[in-house]
Amino acid sequence: MDEFTVSIIFTNLLIATKWTLILSAIAFIGGGIIGFLVMLMRISPIGWLKTISWLYVEFFEGTPLLLQLFLAFFGLSILLGVNLSPLQAATLALTAFTSAFLADIWRGSIAAIPQGQWEAASALGFGYFKKLRLVILPQALKLSIAPTVGFAVQVIKGTSLASVIGFTELSRAAAQINNVTLRSLLVFSIAGLIYFCLCYPLSLLSQRLEGSMTYKS
Repeated sequence: MDEFTVSIIFTNLLIATKWTLILSAIAFIGGGIIGFLVMLMRISPIGWLKTISWLYVEFFEGTPLLLQLFLAFFGLSILLGVNLSPLQAATLALTAFTSAFLADIWRGSIAAIPQGQWEAASALGFGYFKKLRLVILPQALKLSIAPTVGFAVQVIKGTSLASVIGFTELSRAAAQINNVTLRSLLVFSIAGLIYFCLCYPLSLLSQRLEGSMTYKS
């Protein structure tokens, strides 16, 4: 245990942090793409699209991320015979989880746009998608920036749950190093400091952008 200096522990945790960031980035980008499509379905005038998207969002918002990870890792193997690696299962679950929440955030931003904006676009003869593209989405984008940045913090922290299906990110690496060194306070304090350094700047940025959520006509 003596050969595990603070420097060595910190270095190994930083290496694991790389996978936390990779998983977070994949989940956020993939979730953003899927979430945008789900959001369009939720505001669609087509009833069955709204119903499907509502069920999708309600499922992923209404169930624990831990359960979603288990379903991706164990459930697909049992039901479909698809064996995913821990990284693949974590990516699938976190992407779906992220997409549901981003879809709801962005739908809320669109709902915050006054109805008069839709009516004004209709008066100009714009069709549904032209209204969205030229009038509604540019305004909703401004409103959605702060909560979207804030949710990125939840995605980063959510990656820690991937350790339960065997994916080695920061939390699992900390547990493994602790099992070898038995220096719990030191190891988990360093891991906590790294999480803080990742999340706190995003939290500050989200708070600074909070004022942009107020609609100004």
